[in-house]
Amino acid sequence: MHRQTSSRVALAAVIVLAAGACSKGQEQKGAPGGRRASDRAVSPTGPAEYTVVLKSTWTPRTHPFEYPKGAHFSGLIGASHNASYSIFALGRRPTPGLERLSEEGKHSPLDDEINAAIAAGRAGMLFETGALKNFKDSLVTTVRVDPAHPLVSLVAMIAPSPDWFTGAADVNLIENGAWARSRTLRLIAYDAGGDNGTTYRAPDKDANPKRPTSRAMTRHFVIKGAVVPVATLRLTRR
Repeated sequence: MHRQTSSRVALAAVIVLAAGACSKGQEQKGAPGGRRASDRAVSPTGPAEYTVVLKSTWTPRTHPFEYPKGAHFSGLIGASHNASYSIFALGRRPTPGLERLSEEGKHSPLDDEINAAIAAGRAGMLFETGALKNFKDSLVTTVRVDPAHPLVSLVAMIAPSPDWFTGAADVNLIENGAWARSRTLRLIAYDAGGDNGTTYRAPDKDANPKRPTSRAMTRHFVIKGAVVPVATLRLTRR
């Protein structure tokens, strides 16, 4: 009888230990990203301001096929925002604002779309510049980010063109839990998907329905099988 009681006590202890280990494993697995709460990424506690500099690398030498007379970039327009908003995305049809920016270089109604995102809390601020017609110069502006809006996106029309633009999407300025000192990117050309033209000076030919935004893969931007960037972007913390 004594042996049976001891066996039952030992078995109960094993069950309790096993249940505790299982519960602990479930708690760790249930943490965001499969991490424990203590392992979550740290975010900056306050805002930061960055200088934005876009420099053209689109020249007759780098992009010789049909390089157009009067080549320039429209004014830059962009925003700081969170992951619930984007100005453009590969594989997604252009918004009316992106379509007009890419076809005419106009900031409206893209500025209205950004301001609506700001009102909804999805974007932090809008920034913009004038056009870049002398490629010896650069487009320069500033953007303010904060922990709720740590991403930056921006676009500028490649002009003249049917609906080609350059830009950057969802540039994350948080690095190791703090604001990054700087970010440098090489920007390529994109086809917004609103026009069916295939040359710089193609007549207006609206796409109906609109096509998803894609990388511009014509001979104007692809040389010997490689996509050649048209600009560089540098964001530097002030």
